[in-house]
Amino acid sequence: MSYRCEACGNKTRFDVFEAKRVRAFQHFSLGGEMNVEEEEVLEHQIERVVCRWCGSSDVVAETSDEEAVTGAEEKA
Repeated sequence: MSYRCEACGNKTRFDVFEAKRVRAFQHFSLGGEMNVEEEEVLEHQIERVVCRWCGSSDVVAETSDEEAVTGAEEKA
């Protein structure tokens, strides 16, 4: 999935606000450094997507990866 801002045409730069609930296997070294070795996403929700170019969030549309590739090929 990708995004497109209908206000300015941006297809590349967005701030994505999301909420996730995960189960993570955290491995701590004897020195106290933590490394996540395994992570399973239990819940995931996109809360808001904001265009980095114009700041709009109400006119940002989700596009499939297929649509994004087709659009790029048409311009080439």
